[in-house]
Amino acid sequence: MAQLRVHNDRIEVHLTPAEKALALRGDDLVVQRDDIRSATITDDPWIWIRGIRRRGTEVPLVVAVGMWKYHGGSDFVIVKGKRQAVVLELADGEFTRIILSTNHAAKLINRLKLSVEPDTDAQTPPD
Repeated sequence: MAQLRVHNDRIEVHLTPAEKALALRGDDLVVQRDDIRSATITDDPWIWIRGIRRRGTEVPLVVAVGMWKYHGGSDFVIVKGKRQAVVLELADGEFTRIILSTNHAAKLINRLKLSVEPDTDAQTPPD
């Protein structure tokens, strides 16, 4: 299963050699955190797959790995069986969405939450 590494500025999706072969892709995915518009946990990742398979492998309801093309862009998919998945909506970059099966969906979402910096120009009432 792909390994996820969450950094302050980016997320790295390290594909296994088998996933790279199934996806017909030679390199890992790197997504800038600023490009992530939303992250959703789903119990049924198969309903999130849209368009047609452009590059990759699919055995319906068993495994889907690779790039799916639709009229608005391309999605990268790593879905295995009925596992929970995270859907990352992206603003910019190679893909519009990444759909990724993971056993650690909630933990990934928590790691993606950004801390809100206090606004230095905002007025605060006196104590």
